[in-house]
Amino acid sequence: MVPPSLLRFFLVFLFISILLLDLSICSPVSIFLNPSILSKPGDSVRIQWTGVGSPSSLDWLGIYSPPDSPDDNFIGYVFLSSCNNWQSGSCFVDLPLVNLRSNYQFRIFRWTEDEVDRSRLDHDHNPLPGTKHLLAKSEELGFETGRGPEQIHLSFTTKVDEMRVMFVTADGKESFVKYGEREHRLDNVAVTEVRTYERLDMCDSPANESIGWRDPGFIHDGVMTNLKSGIRYYYKVGSDKRGWSKTHSFISRDWDSDETVAFLFGDLGTSIPYATFLRTQAESILTMKWILRDIKALGDKPTFISHIGDISYARGYSWLWDTFFTQIEPIASKVPYHVCIGNHEYNWPLQPWRPDWARTIYGRDGGGECGVPYSLRFNMPGNSSFITGTRAPATRNLYYSFDVGVVHFVYMSTETNFLPGSDQYNFLKHDLETVDRKKTPFVVVQGHRPMYTTSSGAKDAPLRKKMLEHLEPLFVEYKVTLALWGHVHRYERFCPMKNFSCAGTSLNGNDTEDLPVHAVIGMAGQDWQSIWDPRPGHVNDPIYPQPHQSLYRTGEFGYTRLVATREKLTLIYVGNHDGEVHDMVEILASGQVLNDGSSSGKEVIESELSWLKGGSILLFGAFLGYVTGFISHARRESIFRGSWTAVKKHER
Repeated sequence: MVPPSLLRFFLVFLFISILLLDLSICSPVSIFLNPSILSKPGDSVRIQWTGVGSPSSLDWLGIYSPPDSPDDNFIGYVFLSSCNNWQSGSCFVDLPLVNLRSNYQFRIFRWTEDEVDRSRLDHDHNPLPGTKHLLAKSEELGFETGRGPEQIHLSFTTKVDEMRVMFVTADGKESFVKYGEREHRLDNVAVTEVRTYERLDMCDSPANESIGWRDPGFIHDGVMTNLKSGIRYYYKVGSDKRGWSKTHSFISRDWDSDETVAFLFGDLGTSIPYATFLRTQAESILTMKWILRDIKALGDKPTFISHIGDISYARGYSWLWDTFFTQIEPIASKVPYHVCIGNHEYNWPLQPWRPDWARTIYGRDGGGECGVPYSLRFNMPGNSSFITGTRAPATRNLYYSFDVGVVHFVYMSTETNFLPGSDQYNFLKHDLETVDRKKTPFVVVQGHRPMYTTSSGAKDAPLRKKMLEHLEPLFVEYKVTLALWGHVHRYERFCPMKNFSCAGTSLNGNDTEDLPVHAVIGMAGQDWQSIWDPRPGHVNDPIYPQPHQSLYRTGEFGYTRLVATREKLTLIYVGNHDGEVHDMVEILASGQVLNDGSSSGKEVIESELSWLKGGSILLFGAFLGYVTGFISHARRESIFRGSWTAVKKHER
């Protein structure tokens, strides 16, 4: 028989053991934030967790804003296994965040293989994480107040002595623009107009659903007037009550200049440091860094940005617009940022212009936004618009033009009616026929979907047929110098061309007809695109041979620089992998194209970078761009480590 004292000891020992075991099993998961308040958009928070027992590679951290969002309405997520020490149950990630005008919260979930729902997928066809087992919630994370407005960007108006500035605030209260020729003496003041849009303005899902909708804040629009030609102005935006932005500067338009410099691209998008419902565009950061290098090297020479469609790729997930404008602000606060509309800003099933021949072309690419964020967050010159047929405001920023130095730039919409008899066709015809070629010897037309491309030709063939039938005759008749397009996420340059035929040459070697040079420049960030060459083991993938009309094409990311004098226009393609020139075409004011093949190499780089000032700035910019791109890609790879493998599929 067991002595009573020994039995009591055994029972006490058993009770304590069970209690300790239970405590170890039920040890609470904790999340710590450092700091708990961020100073400005783009700053990082360290999210540290402890107490995750028996961690799984599918456990994940959800990112929420506003903090009372339902569990399945996260804006993004990272797998805990992205941290090297995740198996210990305690680790951390660092995430840079933008200000969504609402606090953030972070939640940790347990997710198991048997709960993976293959019917609930992201854009890469990977399962979205499940929210059945919530382990922990963090405290709220906010941003400092009183730092002034955000998402600042410039653009031209219809008057050469003006500059528009737009920005976002949380409350829409009265705000101003202060500006002047001296950094510490901003004597001029402009009052801003304010507008916003609502969830009910969106036309379809996910833009009009809680999973995609977030409050966009209030968009302010002010105009700096009576500017002198070609000098540096300083400005800041905000108010005394709610704070001012830091002081920015820009070079005003030089309306007597005999030189034009511009940076042009399409399909940029935005980069985020976490996974979300859509695939985003990590390469866009490097594109911005290289262009910022070039802008700094220009010094006091004026320039501007031309982004021809597929702007943020938000596609109904509104916080991506905030990320996009935060990402471009270092450039767009310095130089005018101009856009035209693309399919991912606009298309939805009930869009008002959908002719029978275009039913397979215009789909759901806009994510239900029906052009509203694009129309209200930008304000381009002119007053072009197209009704939506819903309670949403009319779509704006469709077609317009302006002169910069020796070049006349024209923007058009490939998503709305451009056929004869339409307002857009009438605008294009009148605009092209009234260009003063003595003042601007070069004309550059830009739109999103290409008239010519050797990639993915079948899908948009009916649209291109209409463009060739109705728009190409205008381009040829009025001697358009360059036609630039996006949509295809590649760089491709064609010969001077009409109806798929390159310009002929006379006996003395000169072109017999001045024809437009077409180029596709949609290589700035988005990387969903069919490839041109066959891949081993992918026998069913389409192949797009390079015809003789295509003089240069590449799958490399990058952007183009346009440099024009009164005698010559040069279009230069810069690759993101090294920041150097890889193709160039030169067109004389007479219309003659000097080179009919690809141009690259040391001699091109040396001759075409001569307009950039300061070799040390250029070298440092190249290094900075490379390092930033490397860090960006490394961070993204780290975040996704242990998660899904991206599925590259064709999308434009």
